[in-house]
Amino acid sequence: MAFKCMENIQFFLDGAQKLGVPSEELFQTIDLWEQQNLTSVQICLQSLGRKASKHGVHGIGPKESEANVRNFSDEQLKAGQGVIGLQYGSNKGANQSGINFGNTRHM
Repeated sequence: MAFKCMENIQFFLDGAQKLGVPSEELFQTIDLWEQQNLTSVQICLQSLGRKASKHGVHGIGPKESEANVRNFSDEQLKAGQGVIGLQYGSNKGANQSGINFGNTRHM
């Protein structure tokens, strides 16, 4: 009976790996069967939940990001070189008037 249960756990791990769970996030069968390392079991379940959304199943946790490659033309890249950002010293007329932190110094 124990062998059959451990075999079912291994079937789960094989299925999770086919769905895209990385091998680093899988657990050993003995971790669940003898309840030795339940943290690794939890990591595997969370990883499986993230991968579920790619297969049309409502998963748990945040959705994994997808690649969003952007290609800019040389003209668009050169247009950004003429812009002086605020981190280069221009503060567009901002000053510190009216700002005081904490209690004033009484003399």
